Amino acid sequence: MLGECGMLERDKTALRKCNVSLCKEMVVDELLIQMLQTDGILTDNMAESILVERTSQKRNWHLLSLLPKRGPCAFNSFCTALRETEQQHLAKLLAEHSERQRERFMDSPLPLPTQDTAKAKRARIQESMEMCLDADSPVTTAVLSCSHDFYLSRFQQAYRMASSPRGLALVISNVTFDPPAPDLDRRVGGEVDEVVLRKLFTELDYTVMLHKNLSVQAMRICIEQFSRRLDHRMMDSCVVCLLSHGVEGAVYGTDGQLLELDWVFQSFDNEHSPLLQNKPKMFFIQACRGEEMDCGVDQLDGTERTQSPGCEERDAGREGEGDRERQERERLRVKLPTRSDMICGFAALKGTAAMRNTKRGSWFIQELNAIMRHSARDTHLADILVQVNGRIKQREGFAPGTSYHRCKEMSEFTSSLCKDLFLFPKYCPQN
Repeated sequence: MLGECGMLERDKTALRKCNVSLCKEMVVDELLIQMLQTDGILTDNMAESILVERTSQKRNWHLLSLLPKRGPCAFNSFCTALRETEQQHLAKLLAEHSERQRERFMDSPLPLPTQDTAKAKRARIQESMEMCLDADSPVTTAVLSCSHDFYLSRFQQAYRMASSPRGLALVISNVTFDPPAPDLDRRVGGEVDEVVLRKLFTELDYTVMLHKNLSVQAMRICIEQFSRRLDHRMMDSCVVCLLSHGVEGAVYGTDGQLLELDWVFQSFDNEHSPLLQNKPKMFFIQACRGEEMDCGVDQLDGTERTQSPGCEERDAGREGEGDRERQERERLRVKLPTRSDMICGFAALKGTAAMRNTKRGSWFIQELNAIMRHSARDTHLADILVQVNGRIKQREGFAPGTSYHRCKEMSEFTSSLCKDLFLFPKYCPQN
């Protein structure tokens, strides 16, 4: 039986029955939309109208409202796009519902049109993954939503996080390096991290920009252009992820040259990126910080002990300040430190190597993704990174017969945040 404009009724019913799950869990980003455009399912105007929606739920609902009207090929093309953007669980859910409806319409007197499969080759603007994820791939659940009550209980003490999108997210991923680059092997599994981060921050309502395999000069241009974007004015935060080989204080470009991290942070400080002043800037660095392999130590019996904190020093030069000087200071224009409101998560400690699974991606990105999805609804980012540290601490390498067997890693983070940083996922405050 034909549905509206030629879509099979069983497929239309499957979309309707899965509507709630799709609206909550689906990630509709530029890559998925481009695939549907390439197959002729969406027009350019339709694609633009979907991507300009202010929230992820509205983008999802808009796409789902259009698909039943886009012909008999739309369902299969949509399922293929879900699979190729690593949303296999949703494609499987739709296929199961469609199959259940098959018997219901088998006795229909109307001839059933044959559904074309999606095109095997697509002219894509963005590169697809270079390696297929298999059964060992990370299982991804939807980002859990922040509740209205939690937002009301925390927003006054936290950074403002009400814009939609929440901000821009830049992901630079260097996987393949030029032959002249010394000892820089292909980062097998790095492609997994790209997909994981793109999906995570898209669900967290960030506009994600992915750039792959850049030389140091290209990385500098990309970061400078990103830090100066006028879009930052209307948004409440930004994210920068750098995935590459590295050493302490720097990461490699594909040409084997080093990009200093201090220059990256400087590009986003209060002097060089004024549109991000007083807004949280998040950095995640997946790279080695040396060649030392952490083989770990045997834990002695007994509970873990921590040193008591030392005494906190008073602010220098404040104790003897008189009324006259205080009034003069208050009269002057408010100034900011050159660098503030930043938090940076590092995959490894100084001097040590970072671990990466060839199928599941890096340990640090795996744990960051899992904890952000579960805990961002009610946990500020500093505590999330503490949880990441705890999960990394428990991990061990498994590679019998090699130096990597039972190897360890320890992540860490630095912070100059001045408030709690809650992302309030999937919650849209009324402005």
